[in-house]
Amino acid sequence: MTPEEMDALLDAHYKYEADDDVDGVLSTLTDDVVHDVVGFPGGPNRGKAEVRAFYEHLFADIAGERTAPVCRLHGPDFLVDEVIWHGRAVGRPFGFDGRNRSFSHRLLHVLEFRDGLISRENVWVDFAAIAEQLAD
Repeated sequence: MTPEEMDALLDAHYKYEADDDVDGVLSTLTDDVVHDVVGFPGGPNRGKAEVRAFYEHLFADIAGERTAPVCRLHGPDFLVDEVIWHGRAVGRPFGFDGRNRSFSHRLLHVLEFRDGLISRENVWVDFAAIAEQLAD
């Protein structure tokens, strides 16, 4: 994939996430995707069924509003993307009582692509920043 094709696919993926559109998110992934939110209980999710369950749970806890780009690096069939994520804690994200509060944090994605889709997604979340904003 070209860098422009990777960018377009990731931007669509982010838009689906912001819209809480699980089917849209899944449309950007290979059937055998490995989705790994580093540090999240349960370890990596494998395949669309496990990823669907992850996103259904996530979207019940948070409402994404936007991402602000920081840095995007391309390689052959991979992309590294750093953003600042902005949204609201509508449920109990990461064990915190959200109370519909706004929060933001740095988010790093390392993505691999195959056949025009995301085949691996490693996500590094700044849990310390989330705890600082939501713990009380």
